[in-house]
Amino acid sequence: MATIVLVHGLWSDGSSWAQVITVLRAMGHTPVAAQLALESMDDDVASVRRTLATVDGPVLLAGWSYGGAVIGEAAKGVEAVKALAYVAAFAPAEGESVSRLSRKYPNEIPAHVVVSGNHTYIRRATFGELLAADAPAEAVAVAAATQRMVRIGLDRVDVGPPAWLELPSHYLVATADRCVSPVLQREMAERMGAAVTEIASSHAPVLSRPREVAEFLDGACSGL
Repeated sequence: MATIVLVHGLWSDGSSWAQVITVLRAMGHTPVAAQLALESMDDDVASVRRTLATVDGPVLLAGWSYGGAVIGEAAKGVEAVKALAYVAAFAPAEGESVSRLSRKYPNEIPAHVVVSGNHTYIRRATFGELLAADAPAEAVAVAAATQRMVRIGLDRVDVGPPAWLELPSHYLVATADRCVSPVLQREMAERMGAAVTEIASSHAPVLSRPREVAEFLDGACSGL
């Protein structure tokens, strides 16, 4: 069994992994969710590194959505991290940003984002429509209520050489994603050389299909 460090995406927090954590624990794994402030990419990378420093290896480092960009930076030089897992996640190459990748194909995020000062959030009434149309209503309501506001410009930071250049990678493509085009997901997974699994899910399988996400992560632990 492995230690699995889980990294959430924009407009969310570590609790988004709650149902996945329950299943992983039942499988015998040790899951730990990092908490991102979503104020700067550097701070988020540092937060994941602090979390990694508290666990024993071998570690599978997993990122959902924006969390994929974070794990690609945070895993570099951390010997305990043996593999990476991406759940409907961004995997920028050197010199790319999440924002630039997001604009490559149409998505529905702009229609649901609300700007409040220097931060943004997803309109609570349509949070589920955008991120998790296939998730239970109560799970969507809790996710909408607990979402973190995101500093404007956070996703415009270009990354350095990502850890997936050196580490085995696994990618879970969400085929009904309205936030990150499934076409983009497949393209990123292919250039990473990742082992690919597909799931008929919205952008948030962590909410709608937690058992399948846990099974994907369990499979990614093989050989650690």
